[in-house]
Amino acid sequence: MARHDHLALGRYGEDRAARFYESRGYTVVDRNWRCGVGEIDLVVVHPGPRGLELVVVEVKARSSARFGSPLEAVGPDKQRRLRRLAGEWLAARWPEVSTDRRPAAVRFDVVAVLGGQVRVVEGAF
Repeated sequence: MARHDHLALGRYGEDRAARFYESRGYTVVDRNWRCGVGEIDLVVVHPGPRGLELVVVEVKARSSARFGSPLEAVGPDKQRRLRRLAGEWLAARWPEVSTDRRPAAVRFDVVAVLGGQVRVVEGAF
């Protein structure tokens, strides 16, 4: 797959994931946030009973299952990196999002986009 096609597929997957969360009342507060540690695909928030819930979303989009499920691409190393990235994001961006000292809850979701299907695994790790 050409790099351009790969980037377009990734953008398509992130757009589908963002629409999924927005349709359920979440607000997308960041997309493709980068720092020296890496990148977070989506950061969304949702009002919960105790305050804003923060969801760090890893999106994996594939055009076919030829190389396995997109969910299989989020292994222990990627999970560790996303946890670290969440801490970096909270330090850098949370004060712009909320006056609360910290979110009421933090969750890590994985969204798999395969063909036209979107599968969301809430609290994936």
